[in-house]
Amino acid sequence: MEAKAVAKYVRMSSSKLKPVADLVRGKDLAEALTILKFTPGKGSELIEKVVQSAAANAENNHEMNPDALYVAEINANQGPTMKRWRPGARGRAGMILKRTSHINVVLKERENYKPAVKAAPAKEEEPAAEEKAEAETKEAVKKTESKAKSTAKKADEKKPAAKKSEAKKADEKKPAAKKAEKEEVR
Repeated sequence: MEAKAVAKYVRMSSSKLKPVADLVRGKDLAEALTILKFTPGKGSELIEKVVQSAAANAENNHEMNPDALYVAEINANQGPTMKRWRPGARGRAGMILKRTSHINVVLKERENYKPAVKAAPAKEEEPAAEEKAEAETKEAVKKTESKAKSTAKKADEKKPAAKKSEAKKADEKKPAAKKAEKEEVR
């Protein structure tokens, strides 16, 4: 089964889109989207939109597994060219060609795709491991609380000594301040 997406009348020349399309042809869907995301230029953004649209069509309309998808076909064909005129020297006119493109993407599922092995269902032993982990965290919390209490006690014991030293410093500063005031008065 395959899923398709088409973007018509894209305002970029097919010569700019074809090299980007060649980068992702034959790649897995996830790899192709990664390549397009990190490829510089506007062409990669336009092609990425069409590839994402094809992936959405595959998943929603055709119920295909997105992990098994790959880019089977991708084309950037020339669309109609719009002709515009620009004034030139000596009354002449120069032609401006505004080129367009049609982007076609076809995604298919890999036939030999095997899904990744999922983890085995949880056994009865694991809840015991969870209980051990909870007990360890409770013990760690108790230790940190006891450390916090002991540091708080030590800080309380140091505060009166700090107050005494601050009082001594203030007393030492007072005589110097009195002398400075006497000298200012004179």
